[in-house]
Amino acid sequence: MADASTTLGHGEHSHHHNMDAVDVFGFWIYILSDCLLFATLFAGYAVLHNNTFGGPALKELFSLPYVLLETMFLLASSFTYGLAMISMYRSNRQQVLGWLMITFLFGLSFVVMEVNEFVKLYMEGHSWHSSAAMTSFFSLVGTHGLHVSMGLVWMAIMMFQVAKYKVNPVMSRRLTYLGLFWHFLDIVWIFLFTIVYLMGAI
Repeated sequence: MADASTTLGHGEHSHHHNMDAVDVFGFWIYILSDCLLFATLFAGYAVLHNNTFGGPALKELFSLPYVLLETMFLLASSFTYGLAMISMYRSNRQQVLGWLMITFLFGLSFVVMEVNEFVKLYMEGHSWHSSAAMTSFFSLVGTHGLHVSMGLVWMAIMMFQVAKYKVNPVMSRRLTYLGLFWHFLDIVWIFLFTIVYLMGAI
């Protein structure tokens, strides 16, 4: 009987380990697919960014200080998420929730500023169908903004779950996945800011 219990326990452990491996594999497949998506959008922007259809060049439409402030919000959110992860390793639920809330507010500020930029461009007559250049710009920047918005929804769900279930191995794994996703978006934005805004301003 003891042997049967031991065998059952070993089987449950193996099943749990296999499920964790599937989760990790699935997450990295998703990140890889996002890399391919953004690589395609960057390539499209590189080809089309000068096709303004007689309109102003893209660099004439941007406010670099404004976008730099956006960038600071997003980079700050990456730092505060790192502090949330440190608090998670210390099993300090209140600090985890506090840093996640600050991260959420930084990310939300970034999204609000980006939406405001899009609205301003649209009101000035520079919409996504004005030219191939604007289409590529809105597609690239908008897709990144959509990912950040999805990350904020995910973060809100995680804050609710941490508040309800405390910091446990399942929450730790989910927070780790969210952190990797969030940092990935920061890396994409650094490339985007450099290629679209900085190089575009030259």
